[in-house]
Amino acid sequence: MNKTTYRLILALLLHQLKIFGQTPAFVTDSLDTYIKRNMAASKIPGLAIAIVENGKVIVAKGYGLRQVGKSDSVDVNTLFYMASNTKLFTATALASLADQKKLSLDDKILTHLPDFALYDTLATKMATIRDLLANRLGVKSYEGDFVYWNSDYTMQDVMKNLRLVKPAGQFRQDYSYSNAGFVTAGLVIPKVTGQSWNSYVDQTILKPLGMTNTYLLTANYAKRKNIAYGYTNCCTSGGELMQVAFDNLDNLGPAGGMVSSVNDISKWLIMQLDSGRYEGKRILPYSVLEATRRASTIITYKKHPIAPFTYEFYCLGIGLFDYQHMDVYSHAGGAFGFHTNVTFVPSRKLGIVVLINQDNSNFHESLRFQILDAYAKAPYEDKNAYFYERSLRRDKKQSQDIKELENRVAKNNQPPMPLSAYTGTYRNPLYGTIRIEVAPESKSKNSLLIHFQHHPDLTARLDYMDKDEFRITFSNPRFGIAPALFSTQNGKGVSVDVKATDFVDFEPYRFTR
Repeated sequence: MNKTTYRLILALLLHQLKIFGQTPAFVTDSLDTYIKRNMAASKIPGLAIAIVENGKVIVAKGYGLRQVGKSDSVDVNTLFYMASNTKLFTATALASLADQKKLSLDDKILTHLPDFALYDTLATKMATIRDLLANRLGVKSYEGDFVYWNSDYTMQDVMKNLRLVKPAGQFRQDYSYSNAGFVTAGLVIPKVTGQSWNSYVDQTILKPLGMTNTYLLTANYAKRKNIAYGYTNCCTSGGELMQVAFDNLDNLGPAGGMVSSVNDISKWLIMQLDSGRYEGKRILPYSVLEATRRASTIITYKKHPIAPFTYEFYCLGIGLFDYQHMDVYSHAGGAFGFHTNVTFVPSRKLGIVVLINQDNSNFHESLRFQILDAYAKAPYEDKNAYFYERSLRRDKKQSQDIKELENRVAKNNQPPMPLSAYTGTYRNPLYGTIRIEVAPESKSKNSLLIHFQHHPDLTARLDYMDKDEFRITFSNPRFGIAPALFSTQNGKGVSVDVKATDFVDFEPYRFTR
């Protein structure tokens, strides 16, 4: 190779490196407009975003309002529920303990938690910490969440109840997203360290990173400063935006109990992208991060309708997919009134966090895709158009379903039995009991009222429609509106099926007298 050719190749490589290092025009010129337009279209009150590139925060900004009707704006320190973006912190803590030889990720759960059991005896004996963190227990995804969400069940109860959940898939083969599995994994930490899950994560990860505005328990969220309030527009016939009550998710803490801001999460992303270092200081060995990033469970090989996936795996507390020929690590989170997304691309030194205070929009997902497209230099295609159109169809169908239930109630049909025939105490093996009584105002309306044993702040109204079927309306609107069917025998109710929204749990729960 002569000197002229060598210089040409070198110049070309330097030019390519220069281009590679440039922040995309979409981020520098169009991001504001794109965010504001889609927030308005999707009825998102507030949003916060940070983008990390090559060890620096190049975007950190808040948009919109913390609370509708108030003047306080979202900023980079506004707190949001992180929900399932807590999981990687739990997995990282356990991987760190493994790196310190205080446990192995392949330890049997029974070694640390003798009371642990799954429905299947053989799976109980085989299950490891890795199995819990890799979402491969074989249970139905999200099953049990209705039982635990905002309930008085403890973390220990969540773990013990896993033995009652009959698997729908194959242990260690099928992907099954399980919050209860992550709670159980979190319970290993105090057995090994003598510290609670939240204390250990705080002391070994949050404090060394300077994440002083991040909290691992939700109980005091309402008392903190600069908080976002949660909203939804999912559970009314007209799709009106409504504020929802703050979740108490401390019993699901290792799976979804963290609250944080984009300013703090950007520090976590910088550490992830600098092999475990932050501001020149070693926070975690790279081997710990690497352990959480190993593909463990196949989620899908199906092509995404709009995103160029060729595969998607679950690692340990984080997902992995191929996007525009980049290995992308990403996780979403959802709580009542909140959606979050945290994404990082080690090969590009790129990290993204998006937090929104509206739980019925997927803009947290599509915005992440749009930014990835920009960094991959893909031709512009509005990624949110697909998600927005899909949400419009979903919301229209949901409104129609709710309206249909309203119409059936409005017919004022008379139930085939006296209302008292449906009353009494009913039990579900996983949940516990509910108590059904005649609603106080039912002299003119055929209505019942449900009291839930493990949700002391939740009730549900049952309005008769027809054929032993009632419309159930939960006092917390985010649990939804749905049909509830009684089975009857010998002139009285013997069982009732109770179903919350899919956002809570995909499964109905049958309560039997």
